[in-house]
Amino acid sequence: MNAFRYLDFKRIEDVNDVTLNEYQLLMKAYALKQVDKQYEMHMQAWVNQQAKATKQKGKKTVPYFKDFKQFFDYEAQVEQIMGKRIVKKLDRRKQILLKANS
Repeated sequence: MNAFRYLDFKRIEDVNDVTLNEYQLLMKAYALKQVDKQYEMHMQAWVNQQAKATKQKGKKTVPYFKDFKQFFDYEAQVEQIMGKRIVKKLDRRKQILLKANS
């Protein structure tokens, strides 16, 4: 049984060939696809909010992210997928702790 062959009906007769189990599977797949769409929309709204984030610096309100790479590091994402080892810079506190413990 291959329900995916029915995802792109070409003729009305194709609909008649679908079994009840295949129909239920198609409906479940459709519902899951809708949830994926909703997830993407909500993720986009969250990312939009993050891109607009600000912080107080003295009396001024400044953007939280100084540049796009700080917001989303494309190269790091690609390297992670490609299996390259990503070495992140240690922040000052970690560097001090490493020095103190060595």
